[in-house]
Amino acid sequence: MEDNSSCSSMVTGLSQASFLQWTLERLSSTQCLKLKAGEGAPVAVIALQRYLSEQTEGQQQQLHSYTYDVTITDGVWRAKCLVHFGLNHLVHTSTLRTGTDISITQCSFVYNERRLGHGYICIEKLICGAERSVVLPRISDVGSLPMLVKHGMERSVVLHSDVPLQVSRKHYLSLWNNDDPEGDVWSSDSPSSDTLLDVSKITLLSSLESYRSPWKPLPLLVKIIHKSRLRYYGKFGLKIDYPYQAYFEVADQSGTMSLVLWNELCPEFYKRLNVGTVLYLQNYKLKQSYSNRSRPQMDHHRMKTFNSVEICLNPRNPASVITVVSPKSVLPQWGLPEVSYQFTTRSELEKLASNSACDIIGLVTFVGRVERVKSKGNKGPEKYWTYRWVHAVDGTSNHPFILEIFSSSQPEIFSCICPMTYLVCTQMRVCQVEGSLPYLTSSCETETFITGYHKGQPYVSDPTVKSFIQWTKTLKDNVILKKTAVGGYYCYPRPPKTFTQSMADASAQVPLVAAVDLKKELETLQYREHKKLAIQGQITAVLYMKTPKTTQSQATQEKEMPDLSTDVCVPDTPGHPPAAEQTLADSLTSASAEKISASRRKRRIEMRKATESSLIRGSVPSKRRAGHKNTEERQEQEEKESDSESEAAQDVEHSLQSQNPNQDSVVLSWQSSSWLKQRQDISEHLCQGGVYQDSISQRFTPNAKNVLLQWGNLQPTRWTPEETAESIPPVVCPGYYQLTILVLMSPGL
Repeated sequence: MEDNSSCSSMVTGLSQASFLQWTLERLSSTQCLKLKAGEGAPVAVIALQRYLSEQTEGQQQQLHSYTYDVTITDGVWRAKCLVHFGLNHLVHTSTLRTGTDISITQCSFVYNERRLGHGYICIEKLICGAERSVVLPRISDVGSLPMLVKHGMERSVVLHSDVPLQVSRKHYLSLWNNDDPEGDVWSSDSPSSDTLLDVSKITLLSSLESYRSPWKPLPLLVKIIHKSRLRYYGKFGLKIDYPYQAYFEVADQSGTMSLVLWNELCPEFYKRLNVGTVLYLQNYKLKQSYSNRSRPQMDHHRMKTFNSVEICLNPRNPASVITVVSPKSVLPQWGLPEVSYQFTTRSELEKLASNSACDIIGLVTFVGRVERVKSKGNKGPEKYWTYRWVHAVDGTSNHPFILEIFSSSQPEIFSCICPMTYLVCTQMRVCQVEGSLPYLTSSCETETFITGYHKGQPYVSDPTVKSFIQWTKTLKDNVILKKTAVGGYYCYPRPPKTFTQSMADASAQVPLVAAVDLKKELETLQYREHKKLAIQGQITAVLYMKTPKTTQSQATQEKEMPDLSTDVCVPDTPGHPPAAEQTLADSLTSASAEKISASRRKRRIEMRKATESSLIRGSVPSKRRAGHKNTEERQEQEEKESDSESEAAQDVEHSLQSQNPNQDSVVLSWQSSSWLKQRQDISEHLCQGGVYQDSISQRFTPNAKNVLLQWGNLQPTRWTPEETAESIPPVVCPGYYQLTILVLMSPGL
């Protein structure tokens, strides 16, 4: 806490008053500062950073697995503060996010007893402001603002650098997943070595399988032919500063073997080690291979694979020596193999077996929004995977590649995938679906590349890639642009018509929940989270709602209640109906179980969490999502969900077909003859909703590229001026259906 003289000397030349400076002064005389209404001037959030919490006695670790640091500014100072764990839910729902204003109503100053001269402000209570910040437009350069620190703590490295406030943690995690490298600690531009290497005493990979301990290995000279995503294995009580691991497949003239990069070496080398990179390795260790991990499919390399042992590069005991060889220093006489690919065209996709691997190149025509799904089988703190759906065409078929792309530890590429870019995806796994076109899902070994990242990649000379480039030269941009779309909710593939999952199946991919538990499920959804549940119920009413020309009043309503909508139409997508027929909103109601027949069949809903809302996705039977395939460390696990055809649903279909649309009023409405009586016994109307704007895709235009990318991506860790420069174009949606589903109180009834 700064005294008055210190504060005044530090703000010399700053004409306007500083709320942050005033707050720090007040904290010098009180243990906890509570601000009355009108005292707390708004401050803008310019950074929000996450890391594994410190393990403290009595803390509920499952609820508070992660801690958040927030950097705020009042336009005069910047301050890096700790977010009290009681406010974590505001981050989980993206209510507290960068680029917006907050008003601090209670805070305290925390001294760190384990480090002399280190302390920080802890924000204990706050009020989130409007969508647009009133503070940030007044600041020309946020980075030039001085960092506010307590008098005597000016030399605190933590407050001024990109490391967590809680000193037991050395690095930040990506805000929304644990797969992406985050922060300045990750090096990518260190130069490769041009030094003369002694390759006269190297050993071959083939000789490593017969090693015996103790054994001092000879140097290795290898080329990287596959690269996996990062794996973060941090957990409470683990005393490792950088708990990371990354797998590479390396090759020499004798064959291929796995190489593992451990802990501190990941931030130092992961970004520098790419497919095609040549390495000279010393002081490595060998250990028995981990059999349960996923591996790339490498039959096309036509090289012998050594799977019994793997090469381990460690930061100590012993400290491995890694030399990245400059490409111009690589000699042909070393006999290192060329990197090989297995590119597949869209016309060949149907011929591939399910779960086989392939590489693809295509012109992107559709990019869905980034979404999150809770990981399975994770024994550490809860984490999420992030993914998005993409369509790409290559000119060999009338159908596009349908791609389910998970984060591949390449955030700079994953967040910039947009229509009209050339996309390369390696080691994608084929998903053959009965009754639907096949799609591709990413694996742990998938890498993605877009326009701007292709230069120097080994695949540029592949015949399929060259043929694709020749095809793109025949295209006209204005024609392709008419077939593009970006953002919105997307699901694939379609479900079977009959819900065959057993109610007693505890391991079901789509758990059956009671209506009384549905509200809890909605409340626990996090930002952009996708979750599938099944309920039992009966459609009692269908109403077509025409979207008004002005959406201001509707937007206000959407902020107050969860949205319920389904599949968004993507231009030129096979088998998808027009948007007006496909966008729906469900009203779910619960009634006394005694008044609902036990023979009513199950109706499935899909649920999502988007900014500031709990989202439920529902649809009529012909427009349901069948499943979601995640290919992670434990391989792909298909999630199947489907609907039962009920008499009520058939009544809805016949009734809608008999209606004559009226463009000037509500149309296509239907309700059960018993609904008027049933609604009198309703104990709770769970939600009524409307169409959430983020659920509807938009036509892509190059002029609006940046704002459309922001709209489809997750909220960023750091605010940049570009984020408030433009507004998101209004979404065009002619109308939607609102379904009322009367659900059973308990699955067992």
